[in-house]
Amino acid sequence: MAISPLISRHILPMALKLLYASLRISVAPQTWNIELSDKGAIFAFWHGKMVAGWLLARTLFPEKKRVAVVSLSEDGSILSDTLEQLDFNLIRGSSSKGGDEVKHDMQKALQSASIVVLTPDGPRGPLYQFKYGTLRIASSNGYPLIFADISYKNAWKLKSWDHFEIPKPFSRTAITLYRLDLPEFESEEELRLYTTTLSNRLGHE
Repeated sequence: MAISPLISRHILPMALKLLYASLRISVAPQTWNIELSDKGAIFAFWHGKMVAGWLLARTLFPEKKRVAVVSLSEDGSILSDTLEQLDFNLIRGSSSKGGDEVKHDMQKALQSASIVVLTPDGPRGPLYQFKYGTLRIASSNGYPLIFADISYKNAWKLKSWDHFEIPKPFSRTAITLYRLDLPEFESEEELRLYTTTLSNRLGHE
């Protein structure tokens, strides 16, 4: 559903920042290492947790250029308008549309030491399943994958494919961070097995 650019470019960014600022966030482990020096990284969170996820990327990597991967859908256009106002650069496309160009742009961003931010099960699922391409890029180039498991104590839950959640103001929000340095995969079968194992490990209802 189309919405006014006034909403997507001005009202939504402000509303997200106000809501995020109200959340009572705890991050574990407290001593985790986010020092990346001159290296790029992929930062990921599930599609249904993006209300906090995008702002979390700003919090964790304030000095880094952040590049968001957003689909070419109408909803993606709304999200793109909002993220531009939140100081994200954009890569438009997905594994199903413009996949090769998206991978090329991700590689370019990572080579320039940017943080590529994405929802690995977006834009249309399957729910809590990583895309092969994301892990292949991280593996073949030695870029760390940082995954944020986000859990809200109180949230409105939508009946959508991604179980989208809008945290209620002042909700306790627990975030567990995982830094994954992926192995090199010797075959597609090995990559697919790792992807399934990782998705099962980090996915949850």
